[in-house]
Amino acid sequence: MGVGKSTVGQLLAEHLGVGYRDTDDDIVAGTGRSVAEIFVDEGEPAFRALEKQAVRTALDEHEGVLALGGGAVLDADTRALLAGQRVVYLSMNVEEAVRRTGLNAARPLLAVNPRKQWRELMEARRPLYEEAATAIVATDGRTPEEVTRSALDALEMKQA
Repeated sequence: MGVGKSTVGQLLAEHLGVGYRDTDDDIVAGTGRSVAEIFVDEGEPAFRALEKQAVRTALDEHEGVLALGGGAVLDADTRALLAGQRVVYLSMNVEEAVRRTGLNAARPLLAVNPRKQWRELMEARRPLYEEAATAIVATDGRTPEEVTRSALDALEMKQA
């Protein structure tokens, strides 16, 4: 959350000359509701089911840069679909998360005691992110352009 996946994803797509797609945007477009509304109205399991299908559909239909929501890798089937794909895990520490988002934005999983919940989420998710990742790129204190260059380098897709 707040790591810059949308910004960096769009920059990567631009540098590579391909399209950009975000599965959270696909869910919002398909349901007509925000991610936060789905969480509140139907709960996390309902959202995760929508997310799983959105990732599957996007991987089938889209050949460019695909940004996934932070919880997408919680699903073993989704991680299996990502195997063999180029996957960049954009990492940051809690201090950077506070700086970027204040941890007070409309983040349904961080509604109460956001710093503690962010740390717990990351402790649970980090091994799954690392399992799915082809490359890990730290974003702390870096501009989106710097992160994009590092991602291209890590994926050995340097610009000519």
